[in-house]
Amino acid sequence: MGDESQLDHEKSRVVNLHFRSYGEGHPLLVLHGLLGSSGNWHALASRIFSRSYRVLTIDLRNHGRSPHYEEFSYDSMAADVLEMMDRLELESAHLLGHSLGGKTAMHFALQHSERVDGLVVADIAPVDYPHLHEHTLSSLQQIHLERYSTRSEIDAALASHFPERSLRQFLLKGVTKRGSSYRWTFNLESIVNGYPSLQEAVLGWQSHEAPTLFIRGGQSDYVQDEHELQIRTLFPYAEIATIEKAGHWIHADAPEEFGEIVMSFLERV
Repeated sequence: MGDESQLDHEKSRVVNLHFRSYGEGHPLLVLHGLLGSSGNWHALASRIFSRSYRVLTIDLRNHGRSPHYEEFSYDSMAADVLEMMDRLELESAHLLGHSLGGKTAMHFALQHSERVDGLVVADIAPVDYPHLHEHTLSSLQQIHLERYSTRSEIDAALASHFPERSLRQFLLKGVTKRGSSYRWTFNLESIVNGYPSLQEAVLGWQSHEAPTLFIRGGQSDYVQDEHELQIRTLFPYAEIATIEKAGHWIHADAPEEFGEIVMSFLERV
């Protein structure tokens, strides 16, 4: 596995994204969800996807080791992905995104259809999701990491807002230590400020008429039957697969099944 970091702290519209690289072959770009990072995809990228592809798991702007920047929107994130493809001289690639990354992938495919070979969207639809993460973001704003001296203290602080242990473990992956102080790896302020636009539905002047796969969790309510009309309006050749025993974190709940569904689809593209 290779690890590359591109940092740009100047105020420009497009930023150079940090990514991790696995395997060889046709490129497969993987975009994580809100408050996540490229590391969330390490197991699938290294064990399954890299069998056939050059997998690039990306830290979206304001996440992981990518630059923090005031602007935070789907247009800006799609522009970052385009800059990365141009910089790496990738004429086209497969694109896989989960949740926030899935909406970013949809935006990118609608804007740059010719650059996307196969599109995989994990447990998100091109619809508006009002007030979905406002509680999470407002709760995180109340937790000041610099006040804590251990990760167990941070976990206890998170527990007062998030009783579900799996969610706390996910959030703790976004905690790092710089010097003697802990901090979030994600840019919480920019994410909070940009969040209203992230809730909006995906729009496109033209549809993406290329192979597309939506994978939803059977125990998640993010992709519902009534969303199919909007999916097929924008992505007329979309297939929809369901992993019955998985929730929203579909790739973590059922990694083997998820991985094989993705690989089977991409092999047909």
